[in-house]
Amino acid sequence: MARRNTNRRVGIADVARMAGVSHATVSRVMNGNAAVDPDIAARVRAAAAELKYQPNPVGRSLALGKTDTIGIVVPDLANPTFQAILRGLSIAAAQDGYRVLIADSSEVTSEEAILAGEARRRCDGVVLCAPRMGDAELEELAPTLHPLVLINRTTVASNTPSLSVDYSQGIQELATHLVSLGHRKIAYLEGPLHSASNRQRLAGLEQFQAKHPDIELQFLEAGSNFDSGHDATDAVVASGATGILAFNDLVAMGLLSGLHERGIRVPEDISVTGFDDIPFARYTMPPLTTAAVPINELGSLAWRRMREQMQQSADATEAEESAQDVFEPRIEIRRSTAPVSLPVG
Repeated sequence: MARRNTNRRVGIADVARMAGVSHATVSRVMNGNAAVDPDIAARVRAAAAELKYQPNPVGRSLALGKTDTIGIVVPDLANPTFQAILRGLSIAAAQDGYRVLIADSSEVTSEEAILAGEARRRCDGVVLCAPRMGDAELEELAPTLHPLVLINRTTVASNTPSLSVDYSQGIQELATHLVSLGHRKIAYLEGPLHSASNRQRLAGLEQFQAKHPDIELQFLEAGSNFDSGHDATDAVVASGATGILAFNDLVAMGLLSGLHERGIRVPEDISVTGFDDIPFARYTMPPLTTAAVPINELGSLAWRRMREQMQQSADATEAEESAQDVFEPRIEIRRSTAPVSLPVG
């Protein structure tokens, strides 16, 4: 007697044979099509249960036109800020039965559009987090990714929700804090060239300079990670600045390390500020003065905006103007900033 191969995966044909129906009928029942006769549907479900049939998730996704997955494209997953946004997004999406597919462009601008397009073909929607691409490319790409949520960027398309931080205001408040401590020579360690949030910081510092023409403000090349802050140490020392505005907390931490290696004390000899308030910022030596951004909230709100977009598409209603959410940073004053030390004699 032929023995049944217990290792063979039970397929739709097996269910159709046992229930005495077509493959198409099994597919419709498994996908929840209410048009199938209730008695036939019950027979199909009974056969599927007896055979312990599990629908192929890929085939089911193709049939339904949905994957229960969304994609997120980030410029640098090693950055704790993007990790926290991802965590907030993943937790919120999971509560609604969705998974998150992650793509990291590694700060390579030319890769972003490719990764976003690939993610959209595999997912029901895409979250673009702090994309580095130019405005023109983003405007051209955005309509092809709908439903789309942008973090730290905006487009002219009214049906694309965006979540952004007022980096301009945050950097001005940090600079004003240094001025209140008596600092008159301030240096800004710039972020990546294509970073929109860096451009916003630069715009904010331009406004700050207009209000404080007596302050000497220098701009030094850096980047967005620990190494770039560390590598900028010599330039910072040579600048003669007594107060430093770093692009983000990672850059500030790299600078703290470089200054410590050279025997330069923080904040006695030089004050240092960061931006973002990542979890490590309060545990540096000394704890870092920074502008706190609600990064976990950005992720969870990104999911809510995505869900709203998908519900609009499912309802086939006319697209409504989407929300543009702006978060104000909160200045956290810690021990990395102090009154400027006056020269002796």
